[in-house]
Amino acid sequence: MFNIIVKDTYDEVSLEAFKIMHEVMQKDSPVLGLATGSSPVGLYKYMIRDHKDNGTSYKNVVTFNLDEYIGIPKSHEQSYYTFMHDNLFNEIDVPEDNIHIPLGEGDDVEKNCLDYEEELQKYEIDLQVLGIGSDGHIAFNEPGTPFDSLTHIMELEEQTRKDNARFFDDDINQVPTHAITMGLASIMRAKKIIIIATGANKADAVYSMLKEDKNVACPASILQDHPDVTVLLDQEAASKL
Repeated sequence: MFNIIVKDTYDEVSLEAFKIMHEVMQKDSPVLGLATGSSPVGLYKYMIRDHKDNGTSYKNVVTFNLDEYIGIPKSHEQSYYTFMHDNLFNEIDVPEDNIHIPLGEGDDVEKNCLDYEEELQKYEIDLQVLGIGSDGHIAFNEPGTPFDSLTHIMELEEQTRKDNARFFDDDINQVPTHAITMGLASIMRAKKIIIIATGANKADAVYSMLKEDKNVACPASILQDHPDVTVLLDQEAASKL
């Protein structure tokens, strides 16, 4: 079930996301599912400001990230480990032991998938933050990913790599070809989901997610089956609704 909120600016979208996050943070020990990319950065800035100005503590929070590139070390400036620490974790008081990010390096990434899913299933995520790709992917679940998928290795579509090349000096050859990602079934276990989409390049994917029949061609369309999804859009992303 979708609750659709359309705002004029990215900052207003981010503030709406923060309001939902702030409500979840009233729990004793919230479990947060977190995303990377440009969509949630504004939300994270509001979380940091709230922590510093109002003393909201993350000491009892457990976090699980959606995904990580395979083939670059977590120390790489474009790893999602680095992204999360630069954009959130270094600025709040969440204990490092409570942070879970898939491990995209090592001799046995398949085992890393199994280990991550096993740990994930010990918890129930109170709020999962998502973005959406221009092709309708969520996390790194590309079109065609089975709806019953758990944490797995994903070969990235050329479109995804093109979209992400802006983070790699606009050079698609630097963008990893594979990633480790929470599966669609893993994501759907969250109690509450917010999905953030801004910009005209997301309009087609948003339309497919909300208005077309559920189909693996648009992985985000699985969210039609979730009982509590808030879709946060700017005017451009909502332009085809």
